[in-house]
Amino acid sequence: MTPSRRVGLSPTAACPCGSDREYGACCGRWHAGLKEGVHADTPEALMRSRYSAYVLGLIDYLMATWHPGTAPGDLELQPIKWLGLEVRHAESTADAGVVEFVARLRTTNGRAERLHETSRFVREHGRWYYIDGQFAGE
Repeated sequence: MTPSRRVGLSPTAACPCGSDREYGACCGRWHAGLKEGVHADTPEALMRSRYSAYVLGLIDYLMATWHPGTAPGDLELQPIKWLGLEVRHAESTADAGVVEFVARLRTTNGRAERLHETSRFVREHGRWYYIDGQFAGE
């Protein structure tokens, strides 16, 4: 597995997920707590923390929160500048959840793009995992 390329972020900085909360009180607590068994408590919280992990280059976190049945064997992040996240819909029933979101990004050639996805999540042994996502046309 490619090692994480961590980008430092102060706990008092705005969280990259766009929640209007400080990183340490939002996604940062899930990133820091992973090794201690502290996990995102909803599919939306997990999706937001995964978005922030992409922004910060936390490959280990992304792999640890991907369901083992659908996770790639290796993950290499492309040099993308993430510009923002909009959660359009989130719901869960029992141990299944979905989150629809739009992430804005800029590619290395400067082109602005939008990634519109509906992601599926499953809870196993009290812990949420990302399963997969379906892209939507805009």
